[in-house]
Amino acid sequence: MTDTVTDAVTDAGPDDVHLIGVVGCGQMGSGIAEVCARAGFEVVVTETGPAAAEAGRARIQASLGRARDRGKITDQERDKALSLITVTADFDRLADRDLVIEAVAEDEAHKLAVFTRLDATVRRRDAILATNTSSIPVIRLATATSRPDHVIGLHFFNPVPVLSLVELVPSLATDPETEARATRFATGALGKEVIRARDRAGFIVNALLIPYLLSATRMLESGLATVQDIDRGMVLGCAYPLGPLALADLIGLDTVKAIAESMYAEFRDPQHSPPPLLARMVEAGHLGRKTGRGFHSYG
Repeated sequence: MTDTVTDAVTDAGPDDVHLIGVVGCGQMGSGIAEVCARAGFEVVVTETGPAAAEAGRARIQASLGRARDRGKITDQERDKALSLITVTADFDRLADRDLVIEAVAEDEAHKLAVFTRLDATVRRRDAILATNTSSIPVIRLATATSRPDHVIGLHFFNPVPVLSLVELVPSLATDPETEARATRFATGALGKEVIRARDRAGFIVNALLIPYLLSATRMLESGLATVQDIDRGMVLGCAYPLGPLALADLIGLDTVKAIAESMYAEFRDPQHSPPPLLARMVEAGHLGRKTGRGFHSYG
């Protein structure tokens, strides 16, 4: 990008969000990049290295292909979205972004390092620096920057192209205008439904969901019921689309464990403590759908 274009972006008004950055191209980052591109935004996604970047782009291509096959988008819309996405290992490509969404693994130290680096890299001082964290208080990440008033939580849900919800989480330091701009982006530009959560571990959805998933894990661990009966019971008895153990597999057992640990650290409530079975499965690499094996097996 030329210096002229970069200067124009840097001087743009506070509602001129045109250039989007995403840090991380895993399940969540790839989905966020996809919905932004499908909304017409030019998106740069950064990954840790060339191989990870290539895998991330393949993930986006596969998701757009599924959307095309299901009739959700046309061939032309798929190709247009792909043309708007750059996946790279060059973190400096985020320098000219108006909005950057961090979507790395649910690890506080990792996220803090990302925000420290974003603060040094993103040139536009009123750029929104957002986190897709599932559970970590936003203020902890905001204080890793020199601009905590421009940091906010934008928590998308998996799969991002399918689920319409975004949790908007302002911290005590978030400027009201940052919150307003983030809301307009999520609702107006992306067409998502926004709910507002206070800045406490777990926010709204996971504060309700994680104890349920952990309770199902403890039920299995204690031998009270099988995986199949636990999941069938909640699908057929409560009309849930997925049973709790299948849902944990979809989220990723490592992510479930990380969210539970964050909530337990904040509230010290035993219902938030990860059961030993969950810890052992994560240690074994049985993380759910993304590894082909969790509470269920995936061919």
